[in-house]
Amino acid sequence: MIQLTGPGGAGKSATGLALAQRLNTAFVDLDTEFIARNGDLSIFIASHGYDTYARQNVTSYRALLDDASSLQVMTLSSGFMTYREEVHPDYVVLRQQILASPLTFVLLPSLDQETCVAEVVRRQLQRPFARSPQREEEVIRVRFPVHAGLPTRKVLTDRPIAAVVDEIIGLLGRPSSA
Repeated sequence: MIQLTGPGGAGKSATGLALAQRLNTAFVDLDTEFIARNGDLSIFIASHGYDTYARQNVTSYRALLDDASSLQVMTLSSGFMTYREEVHPDYVVLRQQILASPLTFVLLPSLDQETCVAEVVRRQLQRPFARSPQREEEVIRVRFPVHAGLPTRKVLTDRPIAAVVDEIIGLLGRPSSA
């Protein structure tokens, strides 16, 4: 299974959908699956707390893994790789498996922290569920070093989605023509 991770606003969902279409395979967005199972993310987190959300998200991920095809494309939630190790009994092993897979890619608008922060905040503020600019900046400042430091391949999303998809397909060792 191809897995895309990275901060909110990195382009995971748009890239994942386009990649799945190019590969003629299924696309699963972990956030969309969580919402289908549990309702609105913001309301769930406000009602139950972030740790409960993270624990339930790991449970959702685990269930999706059991049903996944090997060629499926999945986008992980923006915080998935940043959860506390104790959040779920299976989290550490699942995280290690994600990182060990040659089919995992970290999407980032830039490898430069300040450029990435500015672009993620700009993109996030265009979304209907955006937090305040200050809160968006706080979140990406915490998450950027985690995502940038993950020991897996990085793909920059500061260009058209088709170019990002072409790069991923090339990294997969497949021809990039549609």
